[in-house]
Amino acid sequence: MAIQLSDKCPLFSLPDQHGKQLNISELIGKNILVIYFYPKDETPGCTKEACSFRDSYEDFKDLGCEVIGISSDSIDSHKLFAQNHRLNFRLLADTGKEVRKAFGVPPSLFGLIPGRVTYVVDMDGTVRGIFNSLTNAEGHIREALKTVRDLQSI
Repeated sequence: MAIQLSDKCPLFSLPDQHGKQLNISELIGKNILVIYFYPKDETPGCTKEACSFRDSYEDFKDLGCEVIGISSDSIDSHKLFAQNHRLNFRLLADTGKEVRKAFGVPPSLFGLIPGRVTYVVDMDGTVRGIFNSLTNAEGHIREALKTVRDLQSI
């Protein structure tokens, strides 16, 4: 079942592009989290989305956010992707797709392509924003920033 607004963020631990394990429970309560799932490293839409998150990373940091990208690509693939595009946030390798399943990220295009969904998780670990669009990669950044700003005004 897919994660909905007001659900708690599933707890997980995955390696990043440097092979360092990230346990999401260590970030909950310290930062607002922007967790985005994307289909594949080095594809046009995913590169555009990652570079947009990179370019807006300071805006997210200024708002007290941590940005995390997740796909089923390997640690080595993430490392190259991050290096090639000077990505300044963590990419997590969900090679077994367990975390994607825990969030219930739906596939796109008749199940042929993994979905592209962004979640905004507040300091209590509650999902406060969900944006699902395979084709509007840059919209994920705009919607995440809007949700975070709305959270800041509460």
